[in-house]
Amino acid sequence: MLGCKTIGNATLIAFEDIPILATDPWLGEGAYFGSWTLSHPIPQQEKDEILACQYVWFSHGHPDHLNGDSLAYFKNAQILLPDHYGKRIYSDLLEQGYQVSILPNREWVQLSKNIKVFCISDYFQDSILLVDINGHLFVNLNDANDRGWGKTVRSIVNNYKNTYLLKLSGYGDADMINFFTESGERILPDAAKKRSVGSQLTTYLKLYRCNHVIPFSSFHTYQRADSIWANEYTTPASSYTEGFDYRLGELLSPFQQIDCVTGEISSIKTVERESLIYQPAEFGDDWSETLDKKDLELANRYFSSKERLAEHFGFINLKVGGEDNYIVLNSDLKTGITFECPRNSLVTAMSYEIFDDLLIGNFMKTTLHNVDSLYPNFTPVVCKFSDNGRAQTEQELAQYFKYYRQQSPMEYIFHCLERDSEQIFRRFFTKDSLMFKIAKQSYVFLKSRSK
Repeated sequence: MLGCKTIGNATLIAFEDIPILATDPWLGEGAYFGSWTLSHPIPQQEKDEILACQYVWFSHGHPDHLNGDSLAYFKNAQILLPDHYGKRIYSDLLEQGYQVSILPNREWVQLSKNIKVFCISDYFQDSILLVDINGHLFVNLNDANDRGWGKTVRSIVNNYKNTYLLKLSGYGDADMINFFTESGERILPDAAKKRSVGSQLTTYLKLYRCNHVIPFSSFHTYQRADSIWANEYTTPASSYTEGFDYRLGELLSPFQQIDCVTGEISSIKTVERESLIYQPAEFGDDWSETLDKKDLELANRYFSSKERLAEHFGFINLKVGGEDNYIVLNSDLKTGITFECPRNSLVTAMSYEIFDDLLIGNFMKTTLHNVDSLYPNFTPVVCKFSDNGRAQTEQELAQYFKYYRQQSPMEYIFHCLERDSEQIFRRFFTKDSLMFKIAKQSYVFLKSRSK
């Protein structure tokens, strides 16, 4: 076979007679401290093909993409990584004895006679991979949003007749949505609005000019007793067709086999995972445990080392075992965040610098004090730039952003202008307002036609 399969959460398997490449192979073990598992287990045939691949590419460090338990199966594969500032994943895997290579940024790399790849990294520690299989182009955007690479992608897509877009979509539970008011009431997440997923996919098709789209990077379910509440906001496979505009392209089902010689497309049979519930204790968590002196010292070092936090937050409160533990960042500010979390997961997240795993697991409870959101001043600063990118001081952050700016200066500058304009616009108009919808439609129209 010369072609590919899409299976699991964000896995594309590329074949040229034998399995050549697998992307983000999460085989289904628990992720985010056991909170997530695959919604559709990978059939044994496809699992065997993933394990036989010569190359394995990981887009980023989230455990539904780079999963520690799944990783152990790839000691004999050549692991391919994006070119990121800090090179954290590269260094860690090299130290553990894996065969690791960093793909050159924005360059085609030949993996076999008829398969080549083109990788782009961005400053959110995300990355994308374009895979050319015998002249068919697969645009694997996984979880990434355009942060200075959209123009490059569109220019490459224009050179192909058959293009397939693979992109995260859905109601929006794949981030921290477990927010509470200061009086202790849960805040209904934006994902509860269950906006049309088919419309999202239509928008992505317009933006990237592809003629096929495959739902991707969206296939998880919650399994911890303290996070299963979020299953109400995961995206069922049946919802992807709702609102999709078939005049713009073909919407394929999530799990597919595509022959890149004949063009034949066929579905891979999967079954939805049986709903199981595990107690937090099975993942080492006891909600009654409190922090000890060493834990508090670790917490103070962890948050205080990230200089930019003090510009926006007066304090971080870690509520563990019912006890408040305040870390003062800037006594002049009345802004802060309370994170209520079991001790074991919290200490592990700080020790291994994987705080994003706590946020996305959605068993930790978050309360904002005099701030509107974790973005752009907490999650990116702590999880993207510091934990993953190793940039904590203002001087290190300056070098960090310079690194990504130099990859494509003009695209980067235009992206920053768009991003800052959008942030200002969002202060005045909500997602559901008519003005926001008009502005978004205009943006997509102009962007999709830009050269």
